[in-house]
Amino acid sequence: MFDKIKNLSKDTLIYGTNTIIGRFLGFFLVPFYTNKFLPEEYGIITIIYSYIAILNVFFSIGLESGYMKFASTREVGTEKQNFSTPYIIVLFNSFLLSCLIFFFSSELTSVFQIDSSYGYLIKYSAVILFFDTIVLIPFALLRLNNKAKSFAGIKITNIVLNVLLNILLISFFNFGIEAVFISNLIASLVTFILLLPLLKKNFSFSINKDLLKELLKFSLPWIPAGIAANLVQIIDRPILKYLTDDKIVGIYTANYKLGIFMMLVVSMFEFAWRPFFLNNAKEPDAKKIFSKVLTIFVLFCSVVFLIISFFIEDIVKINLPFNYNLIGKAYWEGLEIVPVILFAYILYGIYINFMAGIYIEKKTKYLPLITGAGAVANIISNFILIPEYSYMGAAISTLISYAVMMTGIFLVSQKYYKINYEYKKVGLIFLSLLTVSGLYFYLENNFQIYWLYKFGFLFLFIIIILVFKVVNLKSLKILTKN
Repeated sequence: MFDKIKNLSKDTLIYGTNTIIGRFLGFFLVPFYTNKFLPEEYGIITIIYSYIAILNVFFSIGLESGYMKFASTREVGTEKQNFSTPYIIVLFNSFLLSCLIFFFSSELTSVFQIDSSYGYLIKYSAVILFFDTIVLIPFALLRLNNKAKSFAGIKITNIVLNVLLNILLISFFNFGIEAVFISNLIASLVTFILLLPLLKKNFSFSINKDLLKELLKFSLPWIPAGIAANLVQIIDRPILKYLTDDKIVGIYTANYKLGIFMMLVVSMFEFAWRPFFLNNAKEPDAKKIFSKVLTIFVLFCSVVFLIISFFIEDIVKINLPFNYNLIGKAYWEGLEIVPVILFAYILYGIYINFMAGIYIEKKTKYLPLITGAGAVANIISNFILIPEYSYMGAAISTLISYAVMMTGIFLVSQKYYKINYEYKKVGLIFLSLLTVSGLYFYLENNFQIYWLYKFGFLFLFIIIILVFKVVNLKSLKILTKN
């Protein structure tokens, strides 16, 4: 069992190393933007990208997930048909939607909650959406074939190019916020060009009708589910804009992005987890493996939570080149939301753990209900909490919505694919986490906490975990060996 978990750890590390590099290169743009643009300007960028995230679901129509499911098992059709059938549908759908958005950009400015003078940014967004969507299935193919290095190399090329173009256009050619979209468009186009050899090798002009039926049956529930999931992630920005102003949106978004540290952990895990549970679902000890994975995942995320929560103020105040900070000083007032966002990402990571059962048993029809419940909880709590607590209300709403989604997917997955998780151990991890962090935040609000004491609180958590034998040293040695 531990050999398989170790393989999952290795895959997570491979994807993770490259993901960390890519994410941090991308995250470099946060201090760059927040030191270059006013919160109001950054708020406009945020709003448009929030709607791009929602539109992504309509462009991909869930076929990336469907492709991974059926290409991994080859239940219907040949290898090329498994690639080409979903790709042709995605290509046609993306082209049609991009044309509609491009040619009706002026009319869509009110929908995007931006001034009509920014209609040209929607045109850029339409082209970005097209190129970003038609590379989803080629990237999924690389993951299925364990081509982690190729996958990460192209992703990092995209991000490096995007970052360099932003710096060039904004710092040297004095572009405004349009530089963000131009840079993204060029980087997306280059990514597509880099994937053309892979497309040429695997694509054929043929659609397997039986495969298409199965794909749509599996994938179409991802449309409402994807919309709801994206609403959970970004609907707080438009609501925050509606109830407050662009400045508050900018401050909230900049600090929300500091959750990148936990998001990296979850993203690293997700890249490796989906192929892992699909490939190991038929193993006799599969459920026991999946149970142990959850315990280890929650423990690791808890340690990351404590480290970032304790040291986030010190991290953002580090002086970067060109007299920058991690986020501009005008945004520091929103740092209090960071622990809330970090914990929300832990719940999202657990949600991803629980998704194995729905995938394996092909019960994706429940996903719209689960993510829809999360989205409804998010919207309602945002309207209740934001007027009273401003951006902290938005952060708490995100936490609530992920808790609802996590609970929903747990109940459904357990009904069709019951796993006996290590409930006592996971519960003890959370109890220890809440106790240690609660004590720390109480003392921090009343006294000055020095670095040494912060390490002391972290050490206290680790001692509790070892004393109560949540994990044992022998298991850790097996997982970390080689």
